[in-house]
Amino acid sequence: MVAFKNRYMVMEVFLNPNRDKVGDDSVIITQFNVSKAVKESLLENFGECGLASSLGSFQVKYVNSITNVCIIRVSREEYQKLWSAITMVTNIANCPVVFNLLNLSGSIRACKNAALKCEESKFEQYKLMIGDRFSSADSDRMNSYLDRIKVLEH
Repeated sequence: MVAFKNRYMVMEVFLNPNRDKVGDDSVIITQFNVSKAVKESLLENFGECGLASSLGSFQVKYVNSITNVCIIRVSREEYQKLWSAITMVTNIANCPVVFNLLNLSGSIRACKNAALKCEESKFEQYKLMIGDRFSSADSDRMNSYLDRIKVLEH
């Protein structure tokens, strides 16, 4: 039996990149929002055939609404098409966004390690940005996100 080969992309989502102030964003990034935006971009840029060929393996595995980091799985044959479609996504729920690829991996284990390292550093930045308003509830929320990464499987 032949194993199904996947690629895992760790992506960072910058919300409203032209905005000057930091804080209260107008949209919360969810798996549904990211998936919908990518599918629309695939359809617009590659047509129905390009969308259909990518949908078999496309899945948004993880999204962190605090740090705006997400993990996307796609087949090895389709990852370049999906990557270019993600590059062409301009908004999610009418909020301007820019995607940045942080890591491209062939295994979920390597992807988890890269995502954990990225999430920990982004969480430290988040703590510094929030300052005095940081609470134990925020810490618990972030720890639950880190636990979700640790249990990711195919």
